Amino acid sequence: MANNHDPVSYALLQTIHGVGKILALIILYEIENIRRFASVQDFVSYSRLVKCAKESNGKKCGSGGSKIGNAHLKWAFSEAAVFFLNGNEPAKKYLDRLTKKHGKSKALSILAHKLGRAVYFMLKNKEAFDQNKFLNL
Repeated sequence: MANNHDPVSYALLQTIHGVGKILALIILYEIENIRRFASVQDFVSYSRLVKCAKESNGKKCGSGGSKIGNAHLKWAFSEAAVFFLNGNEPAKKYLDRLTKKHGKSKALSILAHKLGRAVYFMLKNKEAFDQNKFLNL
């Protein structure tokens, strides 16, 4: 079990509102070791939380490569984004602002991306989740 291998990271992930035992274990098992990612961009790209840009000679040629990365992490962060909103009024207000600007599905994707970035820095720096910092309050 992942909590036997790295109980600190397991406990840190559970400090995120809505992330329970199962989601924390899925995220830990799929990441394996956060130190294998040199940057947060590498991590969110591996987690399928960003679009792949197909570019040649400075020109965009579409967004191919949508199957690159870890589908399980994409699912886990998408679920975490939905569970993060349950009973969390400040997060719902934040999502409403995003929804007005981008639409509902894109707003949830942005929230999942932001959660992915937060998880990277939480595990890298061994810090608990801070909702005020996360929501810019």
